[in-house]
Amino acid sequence: MKMANISTINWFFVCGLSFCLGGIAVLSFMPLSSDCICPLKNPLSRLTEEHATKPIARSPHKMAVLVPFRDRFEELLQFVPHLTQFLRRQGIEHHIFVLNQVDRYRFNRASLINVGFHFTSEVYDYIAMHDVDLLPLNNDLLYEYPSSLGPLHIAGPKLHPKYHYDNFVGGILLVRREHFQQMNGMSNQYWGWGLEDDEFFVRIRDAGLQVTRPQNIKTGINDTFSHIHNRHHRKRDTQKCFNQKEMTRKRDHNSGLNNVNYKILKVHDMTIDNTQITVLNILFECDVNKTPWCDCSGTAAAASAVQT
Repeated sequence: MKMANISTINWFFVCGLSFCLGGIAVLSFMPLSSDCICPLKNPLSRLTEEHATKPIARSPHKMAVLVPFRDRFEELLQFVPHLTQFLRRQGIEHHIFVLNQVDRYRFNRASLINVGFHFTSEVYDYIAMHDVDLLPLNNDLLYEYPSSLGPLHIAGPKLHPKYHYDNFVGGILLVRREHFQQMNGMSNQYWGWGLEDDEFFVRIRDAGLQVTRPQNIKTGINDTFSHIHNRHHRKRDTQKCFNQKEMTRKRDHNSGLNNVNYKILKVHDMTIDNTQITVLNILFECDVNKTPWCDCSGTAAAASAVQT
């Protein structure tokens, strides 16, 4: 019953927003049966030719756009039509998966990406780890299948409007399926905002891979992307509690793709401006003995102590 309530609340939240926005987007939610809450097994099992975004010229590769998400609906309304048109011009066969965290814990971007990879990896041979608030403007930014060298960082430090250090791999990163598996995905210990990308850069290096970036881009940090995040309206959760600061500065050798602890409560098909996307409602479990900073209020730790 508890799970159903969370999902129902989320459904009403989105429907209420769509009503208030009055015609900005045409939305429809179609919850799938519980049998479908499992990884995709075949391109025709759920994403038929009708669902998949049709490119101008068919690509030999399929890209899953993984969008970590929580309470950013107005940004999603801008993101989906913009990126869809951008990728259609390049002939990229893709589908957008919104990874919607619905539990009470702090936001965990890296774990959401791990879940999205589990869900899509049997159908899609590369992923785009994509922030919902970063819209590409320069058509020379090619979301192509990454080379054998390693991940392709679209939002490089010479192009991103905010982050300019050499090891930065956030914003938009394209990764081959086999490379993501080789690195055991991303660390699951990054609750709250920041640093998970820096840890992932170390994983890339330790796996003997290297980051490549678009070449001969004529635009710069002011005109390559539109960064639509409003920092006054949506403040980053930068709080550090317990021993989080110490632990998240280290390479995590213990967690990743192989042990992310989650449930997918619902899978929705949602249409925004005639583009069909897939929304996964994801609920995480937190081991407060390992990462008590998943809830800085201490509520999760107290609940865990009562249960034991």
